[in-house]
Amino acid sequence: MHAKEFGPRPAWLTVVGIGEDGFAGLGRPARRALLDAHIVYGGARHLAMLPPRLRAQREAWPQPFDLSAVLARRGTPVCVLASGDPMLFGVGAVLARQLPAEELHVLPAPSSVSLAAARMGWALQQVKTVSLVGRPLAALNTVMHDGACLLVLSADGDTPAALTTLLMARGYGASRMTVFEHLGGVHERRIDGRADAWSAGTVAALNLIAVECRADGQVLRLPLTPGLPDEAYRNDGQLTKRDMRAITLARLAPAPGELLWDVGAGSGSIGIEWMRTHPDCRAIAIESHPERQAFIEYNREALGVPTLQLVAGRAPAALEGLDTPDAVFIGGGVTGPGVLDTCWARLREGGRLVANAVTVQGEAALSAWHAQHGGTLTRIALSETEPLGRFDTWRPALPVTLLEVCKREDRYA
Repeated sequence: MHAKEFGPRPAWLTVVGIGEDGFAGLGRPARRALLDAHIVYGGARHLAMLPPRLRAQREAWPQPFDLSAVLARRGTPVCVLASGDPMLFGVGAVLARQLPAEELHVLPAPSSVSLAAARMGWALQQVKTVSLVGRPLAALNTVMHDGACLLVLSADGDTPAALTTLLMARGYGASRMTVFEHLGGVHERRIDGRADAWSAGTVAALNLIAVECRADGQVLRLPLTPGLPDEAYRNDGQLTKRDMRAITLARLAPAPGELLWDVGAGSGSIGIEWMRTHPDCRAIAIESHPERQAFIEYNREALGVPTLQLVAGRAPAALEGLDTPDAVFIGGGVTGPGVLDTCWARLREGGRLVANAVTVQGEAALSAWHAQHGGTLTRIALSETEPLGRFDTWRPALPVTLLEVCKREDRYA
């Protein structure tokens, strides 16, 4: 009896990146995949680029967008058409999260980002790319810095005009903007101008914007490190101050992809700066006070993390049903019945809990928790100079007691 060797089965699903130059711009493997496919899925604009000789059935994406019809044809030769590089903010990346790598074959074309960088003479690795397709304009606020080069994937033909309004509102009216329409196609067009003198109005729906950020003299500088200026936040005084915020974020130790619960969020500063450390960081702010909820909604937009989730309510009841956190910060309500216990129970194994207290009762609650669960207690006293007559003196802030504890089964019951 002889063993029969079997090679790997070919992928049933091929994702073909297609540019504005259409079918003529595709390489031989991409053309072959389309010729062999039983069915081709894609946007109506892309399907219209295919020549009549293709025998495959053509199916436009349903509205709202849904991949279930593609996945239902598993095992049948299927092609999906996508713009440029399907793995850059594209359907290829979505499919790759749902299928084993061996079932998926991706044939990318040059992305609009690559084409724009080539037109601008920019090194692609030094450019920040932001997609506004299905995302709020405020996402740009976290990447807007003097001298930054941005490539912005527009949502529609009105995005450039909306971007100029944002740039001027943030003090970047001197920024240079270049809008590329139909990159890589016969109808490619380039529009150049300054944000504060932009007059192009509505442009082609298919466009990309290159921005060279230039700040005016009075722009509030927002560093990438934790500890933004206190004046960057709208607040009613319920705000973890700048230096304490930096210390707290260092103890929370955010890492890409992690989720934070900001419990008793006040103005939302801890959750906001957690998300600003990396674009994949997520945060949920829990706040019961209506005015402070409004502050959080404003601050998350202004500081570039509009996807921060706000839960209106009071812990521990408001924590029900939330995703399991990697870290928890309790800035208010440490004395509330069940708050510490619930947060600790819901925290994932290996997660971090940090809580701050400024009252005697809050400090007592943290000390009792420390006695039971361990971790570290740190008392932090900060002072700033203030005028006193003809001299200066130190004005101390209220001392803060900080509890930091890591949840590990081998250490804590």
